[in-house]
Formats: sequence, structure tokens, C-alpha cells
Amino acid sequence: MTRLSPDGRKTLLTLHLVTALGWLGADLVLLTLGIAGLRGADPEVVYPAAALVATWLFAPLSVLVWVVGVTSALLTPWGLLRWRWVVVKLVLTTVMIGLVLFALTPNLRAAAGPDATAHQRLDVVVAPAVSTGLLVTMTVISTWKPWGRNRRAVPPPRRTAVTPAGRR
Repeated sequence: MTRLSPDGRKTLLTLHLVTALGWLGADLVLLTLGIAGLRGADPEVVYPAAALVATWLFAPLSVLVWVVGVTSALLTPWGLLRWRWVVVKLVLTTVMIGLVLFALTPNLRAAAGPDATAHQRLDVVVAPAVSTGLLVTMTVISTWKPWGRNRRAVPPPRRTAVTPAGRR
């Protein structure tokens, strides 16, 4: 497996941080628009704007964060399955991408329509609120790196040749 140089690792880490922060920022924009919509802002402005942000910013950033994160894990000493905190982040990000692509984005498009239900418009607040919480949780996990290594990923201890006493 190819390893990156220190400069390559820093570049990949920077790209991962920038895309993840962009994802969090887009998430907060969606949350703000959803709250504004529930508080009486013009639905003909709020929900189409939310659908636009989700389609052209939020969804692509979520996929890009996942791709950069997996690439980073594979090309750096962290590995993809060696550390529990990396596995937890991988699972959470993968689930979030699925929810973004197959639940949130279509629901935002429906909420932008004239026949949108109150439930669809409430989801414009609930989904980004949950997503923001998960993104902050993943940031904490990345910072503290809890739980240690996965047992299967730990190489077995090296055995040294032991000679019986008195033999050379």
C-alpha cells in the first residue's frame, strides 16, 4: 500500500478539514433556513433556497468528505479499519450520506413545492439539527481519538529466538 509523504498527508488532511467544515457550514445554513421557514419566513423563498443548498452544496460535500476521508485513511498510517474511532467515523459518515442523498435532498425538493406538508417542512429543521450533532460528534472523535486499536488490526507480537541455557 502506498504511503504519502508528510506534505501529502498534510495536504490530504487540509482537504478533509475544508470539505468537512464546508459540510458543517452547509448543514447550518439548512438548519437556519428551516428555522426561518417555521418562524414565518416566506416559504416561496426559504424552501427553494434550502433545496438549492442541499442539491448543489450539501450533497456533493457529503460525498466529497467521505471520498477524501477514505482516501486519507488508506494512504496514511491510520488505516481504514485499524482504529475504532476511524471505523465509527466511517460508519457515521456513510449512514449520513445515505440519509442526505435518499431522504433529506428529495424531502427538501418536496418541501419547496406548493403542496408541501407541515411534516416535510419540519424535517427541514430536524434533519439538519441531527446532522449537525453528528458532525460535531465526529469532530470530537477525530480530536480525542478514543477507544484504541481494533484487535484484529494489531499485529501479533514478534517472537525472539530463545535458546536453552548453556547452549550457544
